[in-house]
Order: sequence, then structure tokens, then C-alpha cells
Amino acid sequence: MRIDLHTHSTASDGTDTPAELVRNAAAAGLDVVALTDHDGVGGHAEAIAALPAGLTLVTGAELSCRLAPSPSGEAAVGLHMLAYLFDPLEPELARERELVRDDRVPRARGMVAKLRELGVPITWERVAEIAAGGAVGRPHVAAAMVELGVIDSVSDAFTSDWLANDGRAYVDKHELDPFEAIRLVKAAGGVTVLAHPLAVKRGRCVSESAIAALASAGLDGIEVDHMDHDEPTRARLRGLAADLGLLTTGSSDYHGSRKTCVLGEYTTDPEIYGEITRRATGAFPVPGAGG
Repeated sequence: MRIDLHTHSTASDGTDTPAELVRNAAAAGLDVVALTDHDGVGGHAEAIAALPAGLTLVTGAELSCRLAPSPSGEAAVGLHMLAYLFDPLEPELARERELVRDDRVPRARGMVAKLRELGVPITWERVAEIAAGGAVGRPHVAAAMVELGVIDSVSDAFTSDWLANDGRAYVDKHELDPFEAIRLVKAAGGVTVLAHPLAVKRGRCVSESAIAALASAGLDGIEVDHMDHDEPTRARLRGLAADLGLLTTGSSDYHGSRKTCVLGEYTTDPEIYGEITRRATGAFPVPGAGG
């Protein structure tokens, strides 16, 4: 089985519609794909309706979180929590997802304003046009910067010069406390995996001690095989996961043409996938019926 547990559609910041994404996943030879748009589940119904025979869909979301400064002096750090197979109607988690989504527009407008102060002739109107109704985020701002010739690729925006967590044009948004995110997802019957935890080129990363604390709070796993982790980093994360009793996943973090990663570039072991589905009680994987 080929299993990719982290992808995005136009419901957030990908370029494939949910229907295109599942068709492209089948064409790429995947057996299982997870749709994990940022802070929302708006693409799930379309993906399910279009799901080809032979492909199974795992419903999920990538939740925006921020870890508060620690008493030992560690600075606050943003992180992403992959949530799988939770009940999308569970009211407490749904309310928090809505708060995060509602803050995305003023946050993106703030980044546009900062970029204009830095001399980038970007407009909010163009960013909103690129987002096309999806959950607007940094990749949409980055795509507008690429169009203007300011940077060569969307990935180039995620540096301290521009939109990384410590970047000159970065703007905070409402984000979940990751410990609260774990609690909410579990209460909704879901499973939590920390996304790309040591993607250092994105900015400051969560510490190993913080990952250990999240594991003690019920975190299920960490995403190890990812395009932003080199081989030594993956080895380090596998050792940490073994020490903490965490599951390890692999995923493409596919965004369509907005990033260079391709569907199935990294995959999850079938036994790990089986354990994720065993732990979930809020929703169940959806087998394709030839939609």
C-alpha cells in the first residue's frame, strides 16, 4: 500500500480542487490519501463525491497552533498539528477551527501591508483572487510575490526576509495551544500527528523537550519523512519517536503546482496507518466507489 497522509486542496492553499486532488492521487498510484486542508474541512464532501475506486480517503485538517513561551525561557513557536478522522461536527473543535479561519483574512491583509512597507507592490485584491475563496494563507501571499518577480518560488517566501515565523512581513493570527488542540481532537475522536516538526528552514522549531511534553499530553505521532527534513533529521526524529512511544508518518505535504513536492513523494507505513485508523473513533476512512 502507498499511503500519503498530508495534502492540501483549493479549500485552503493548494491548487488542485478536492476532486482533482483525489483523481491525481489515484493516478499517482496511491492507495490512501489524507486531505488535510488548513483549519477546515470544506473540501471533504467534494473529495468524497469524486473518490475513484481503489483509493481510500482519510479526512483530516492541519491545525494552526502556537506553543507559549516556557518557564525555562524557550520562546513561543508556531507549529502545525495534523488531525485525522475526527468528528467534524463536534462543536468545541469546530468553534476553534472557525476562530482560526476567521482570523486568516485580517492576518493576510496585515502581511500585505508589511510587504508594501518593504517596497513590494503587492495588493490584497490579487492575494484574495489567488486564494479564490479558500482559507487564505501565506502561500497565497507568496504566489503573488512570485508573480511580481520578487522571489522565484513560493518556498522562497518562507525565510526571515519575508514570511517565515520570524520574518519581516510575518503577522500572527489566532492559533490553538497545541495541548488544547490534542485535547479537542481526542474529544472529537481523532488522532494527532505533529507536522514537519524540525523543518528549520521555515523558522524556529519546537524543541525536543516540548515534543516530549506533547507526547505526555496524548500526541499520537510525528511526521518524519517530509521534504523539509534531511536524512540526519529523519534519523533524529525516529529515535525521538521510539523513545517517546510515538507513531511516525511520511507525507508529501502536496500543494499542487504551488510547491515542488509531488503526491506520494513520501509515504506512511501500512502498519502505522492501521494503528491510526484503530485509534480513531470520530470518523472512518472512506473507500472510493468510482466517483
